[in-house]
Amino acid sequence: MTSNPTRTVFHIKWDRHQLEIGRRTLVMGILNVTPDSFSDGGKFFALEKAIAHGQKLVEDGADILDIGGESTRPFSEEIKEEEEIRRVVPIIEHLAKRVNIPISIDTTKSGVARRALDAGASIINDVGALRMDPALARLAAQRRVPVILMHMKGVPGTMQVNPHYDDLVGEIKGFLSERIHFAIQEGIEKSKIIIDPGIGFGKTVDHNLQLIRDLNLFCDLHVPILIGPSRKAFIRNTLKTHFGEEFSSAKPQVETGTQAIVSASILNGAHIVRVHDVANTVVTVKMIDAVRA
Repeated sequence: MTSNPTRTVFHIKWDRHQLEIGRRTLVMGILNVTPDSFSDGGKFFALEKAIAHGQKLVEDGADILDIGGESTRPFSEEIKEEEEIRRVVPIIEHLAKRVNIPISIDTTKSGVARRALDAGASIINDVGALRMDPALARLAAQRRVPVILMHMKGVPGTMQVNPHYDDLVGEIKGFLSERIHFAIQEGIEKSKIIIDPGIGFGKTVDHNLQLIRDLNLFCDLHVPILIGPSRKAFIRNTLKTHFGEEFSSAKPQVETGTQAIVSASILNGAHIVRVHDVANTVVTVKMIDAVRA
């Protein structure tokens, strides 16, 4: 492992937004508007609570706000497009008028993304890497918005059923390289592409830990790297192995574990970290960026 690899600085400018990515680590705050997400399902399902929490994430220092209306936890089931739109669009409409940072829509569906962009979102975060809906790539190209392409083995309903790789990093890197090429062919500018190796999406505990350790190997794809380890099962399972007890996502030890993984990710080249607890992560990011500098 190469420690503290040089991190390229990227500039993304679009619409009324611009992001300088890499000079410092950016923090993406998670706002799940779902009744069943693994960490905060149902907590911000009501409109008023979701808007208040979104504003708090911005006040805590988020650089990007990521809003999703469909759970992608292991073994989750897909919901209808109309329901996903009903969950996210009113919240985006309200928050877009109140916050100045970019809002990302976490969806695999072009119909949801279109309505979200119309409501004020300005980034598409697709866990399917533009594979699940052929129209999503065309929409991103037409609107000239940044896209986040994530690796997932299978679909949420099956991704954690005995995931296997002959060459973990090589296979994921090859997949992301192909999806970058596809996106460019569809008219999306490479300067607007961000990749996510998909921590927890079709990976075992060991797979996730290896990806964090070897994250620097993705740097030569020459796009920003986003990592989303927040409170995920591999952290809870690692703690269970060590301490011999179950850890729910709400336990403080799990957030401590998240901050440790965030630190390792930044030291190994991550440009953006996607988290639930923005306030704590901002402190972690400032300290680790200081070490890097």
